Amino acid sequence: MPPAAPTNLGYTPPDGGWGWAVVFAAFISIGFSYAFPKSLTIYFKEIQEYFSVSYSEIAWVSSVMLASMYAGGPVSSILVNRYGSRPVVLVGGLMVSAAMVLASFGTTIMHLYLCVGVIGGFGLAFNLQPALTIIGTYFQVKRPLANGLAMTGSPVVLSTLAPLNQFLFDCFGWRGSFLILGSIVLNCCVAGALMRPVNKSVQPKPKTEPPLCNGAKSRSQGHVRKFIDLSLFRHRGFLIYLTGNVVMFFGFFAPVVFLAPYAKHQGIDEYSAAFLLSIFALVDMFIRPATGLIGNTKWIRPRIQYFFSFAVSYNGICHLLCPLASGYMGLVVYAVFFGLAFGMVSALLFEVLMDLVGAHRFSSAVGLVTIVECGPVLLGPPISGALVDIFGDYKYMYYACGVFMLVPGIFFFIMHYYNYKRLDEEQRQAVAVEMRTSEEATEEQLPCLSIQGALKDSITPSRD
Repeated sequence: MPPAAPTNLGYTPPDGGWGWAVVFAAFISIGFSYAFPKSLTIYFKEIQEYFSVSYSEIAWVSSVMLASMYAGGPVSSILVNRYGSRPVVLVGGLMVSAAMVLASFGTTIMHLYLCVGVIGGFGLAFNLQPALTIIGTYFQVKRPLANGLAMTGSPVVLSTLAPLNQFLFDCFGWRGSFLILGSIVLNCCVAGALMRPVNKSVQPKPKTEPPLCNGAKSRSQGHVRKFIDLSLFRHRGFLIYLTGNVVMFFGFFAPVVFLAPYAKHQGIDEYSAAFLLSIFALVDMFIRPATGLIGNTKWIRPRIQYFFSFAVSYNGICHLLCPLASGYMGLVVYAVFFGLAFGMVSALLFEVLMDLVGAHRFSSAVGLVTIVECGPVLLGPPISGALVDIFGDYKYMYYACGVFMLVPGIFFFIMHYYNYKRLDEEQRQAVAVEMRTSEEATEEQLPCLSIQGALKDSITPSRD
């Protein structure tokens, strides 16, 4: 097993034991967080006809839900830092359940925006961040593997919810289905119950804070830092990650959303077009844990940021080459390679953030990242759809998404090379300062040792 990255947790994570139950809980919680908004699209056609609204109006239900999930990141992080992961996930599961039950009695589309979009989205935020955070408290050496297994929950839950929602829709309609989904999503509360706080065998040493020299302004900053660490905006690695991700998320989800419509645009029947998503999800499902295993090897773990840079660039290349795929078999090949690329990025997305900032600051980091990414997540698919409307062809949308992924991939390669180089220099300087301090301390002790030796000789009786 490769050596673990340095951590300031103050104790040794168990890297197993109950931690695997926590990974299973995170698998469920993360799975519902990412898959639930996508799975609801099955009901959109009937809801659209029921409320007599346009497709764009009904599509905003999922968009608002995803945007609320990302916007709720900082609130979720503050609650996790204050109360821990377990109670936050329990509250999140109850919120999503209540949102679906209330939505089943909806009379207007605005009712669905508020219930499913806002309340449900914030509930999903309370499921996502705590699940990501608690893994870092249980795992250090095996953390990439644990994160890869937990992130597999997204394609597994999606592949399960999609046929289940279709069955519920055929039997009970959208109102009855929403009531049943409100009970199904209570499984997040079961997941939250499994998220037992880690047993810290060694308590962390109290951190020494610098003296407060600016009075009440300084004290208020200390209170803010207690809940969410805004000093991360001065952290070099965090800023690299955030800058690249903002650009990347403009092209991250749109290729998945438009894969089936693109196939239909080429004259492929509906069932074959839908099967492309099944192929994509199947490949995605298996590559995520495999990526975790690869990321945990001694060759990849010390420089895992390069692995992430490759995965992002690989996504961009896939999208740029997609318009060259001709016929159904060409799209099948694209779906396989895209599934590999998407799964690799998804498995590494939060592991590399934890690698940069450390597990002790991860909760604040993921909250700050998601609130900034809220804009690209909300605007990315509509911008891509606008390109299709303007040019009347999907290939320009895929070209744009390819650029949105390839540019940050190259940016990550360059900036992480610079970051690793600076980190090595800083480590060498720290070692040199430590050695110099040790030598100076030894030199200060030499006169005292000489005096002690002389006194000892003077009081020692002679044998002559």
